[in-house]
Amino acid sequence: MQVSAELLRSRVLGCPPGAQIGSLRSLAAELGVGIVTVQQAARVLEHEGLLMVRRGPGGGYYGARPGAAALERALGAWLSVQGTHAHEALEMVTLLEGELNAAASHCTNDTLLEELRELVARLDLSTTSAQRVAFEQDLHNLLFRMTERPVIELLSRVTLRHYSQKPMPPLFPTEEDVAIWRAGRRRILLAVLQHDEMLARFEADRHRNETLRRLREVMARGDGT
Repeated sequence: MQVSAELLRSRVLGCPPGAQIGSLRSLAAELGVGIVTVQQAARVLEHEGLLMVRRGPGGGYYGARPGAAALERALGAWLSVQGTHAHEALEMVTLLEGELNAAASHCTNDTLLEELRELVARLDLSTTSAQRVAFEQDLHNLLFRMTERPVIELLSRVTLRHYSQKPMPPLFPTEEDVAIWRAGRRRILLAVLQHDEMLARFEADRHRNETLRRLREVMARGDGT
């Protein structure tokens, strides 16, 4: 059945979305397997969001493409089932963010760059925890638009959501800590605005190391989950 599912998957991906792949009997004949095997393989692809079944006149199997929202839900559920901890999610988020910032340094869209400058100006105004959370959300959404990296965006959204749903004490709790967070963020964003990929990657890595160092301290105290 796995071989049939892979062959059927290749056929679907080789056709435009919505194209008819074939009927149950025609696919069974083409793949050289029984009808039950085709039905089992089709159920796998339906679960993946790659296949639709239409019944009646003109019915059969039709190719499809999974939506990003469905993939996010599926990956999020998988993380929960695996018991993924908040610290692992944050490690992944900060790692992906380094790639986003490096890629964003090549953005030449004036509108998006102006939005990034406005975010830099918001740093000093982000004085409360809620404002900083909103800042981080807006920053990531802007980076997604500046880079158009769908795989990194998908993984980032899932891990960010997973991390935000876990009870964790703030990693930058005091005014002095917030100043460190603010300075780190400013260095990264200014490097992006200067179109300096190496500097953006360096500053993102430095900010990541500081964030993860604080996370390790929280975990050592037993404050995290």
